[in-house]
Amino acid sequence: MWNYEKRLQFPVKITQTNPEIAQVIITQYGGPDGELSASMRYLAQRYTMPYNSVTGILTDIGTEELAHFEMICSIVYQLTKNLTPEEIEKSGFDKYYVDHTLALWPQAAAGIPFNACEFQSKGDVITDLMEDMAAEQKARTTYDNILRLVKDPEVCEPIRFLREREVVHFQRFGEALRIAQENLDSRNFYAFNPEFDIRS
Repeated sequence: MWNYEKRLQFPVKITQTNPEIAQVIITQYGGPDGELSASMRYLAQRYTMPYNSVTGILTDIGTEELAHFEMICSIVYQLTKNLTPEEIEKSGFDKYYVDHTLALWPQAAAGIPFNACEFQSKGDVITDLMEDMAAEQKARTTYDNILRLVKDPEVCEPIRFLREREVVHFQRFGEALRIAQENLDSRNFYAFNPEFDIRS
C-alpha cells in the first residue's frame, strides 16, 4: 500500500543535545495528543467510513501522521544522542534512561506510557470526524505549548512545520465532515436510527 521514501518529510538537523527539551518533545510521540495516536486513530477509522472520498482523507492524513511520528522520534533521538551519564543525571533524564537507555519509547511529557485508550474509533461518521477535528486542535495546542518553552531554532523549525500541518489536517477534516453531512443516510447512526429517534 505505501511507498516509503527514506527521508523525513521535513529535515531535522539538531547539533546540540538537550535532554530537557527531549522530555518535552517526546509527548508528541506517545502522549495523549501525539502523532502515534493520530496515525492509529485515522488509519483504523477508515474501515468503517462509508464514503470513499472521506476514507481517502483518513488514509492520507493517517499516513502523513506516520511521517510526523518519524520526525518526532528523530528530534528526540538527536537531542539525546551520546549523552554522558553526568548529563543524563543533571538533566533529570535519568528516570527515562534507567528504563529505556537512549532508545525511543512512547510516553507523554509527564512520563505516562502510551495508551490506546487516549483516542477513539466509534464507527459513527459524525462522532469520528468530530474526534479527528478535536485531535488536530489538541495537537496544535501542544505544539503551541512546546514553542512557548523551546527556543532552540534547530528544534523550533521542524516543530513549526508540524504545527502548520495540524492546521491543514483540521481543515481537511472539516471538508470531510461537510462531505459526510451531504451524504447522511441510514448508514450513519447520528443521522437516522428509527429505534432511537422515532417515538411511538
